[in-house]
Amino acid sequence: MLNETEQADIKKRLKRIGGQINGIEKMVDERRYCVDVLQQIMAARAALNQVALIMLESHTKSCVVTAIKENRTDETIDELISVLSKFTR
Repeated sequence: MLNETEQADIKKRLKRIGGQINGIEKMVDERRYCVDVLQQIMAARAALNQVALIMLESHTKSCVVTAIKENRTDETIDELISVLSKFTR
């Protein structure tokens, strides 16, 4: 579960990413050079990955720790591994 500071940070980051996506769309509309568009796509992906890492850290420190304390270790670790494997694709 995200605390208020983390939630505010993520919302700010997502707004910025939304702006990046809108900028990419505009670049495509303007028929900008493909490499320039690709660089902006990579930057947006990197920004989304940072948001995911923040959420993953928060989840691990709160939800996973709680589940382990409640003796739900195996299912929690399986879920975490599943999320990590999807994240790294």
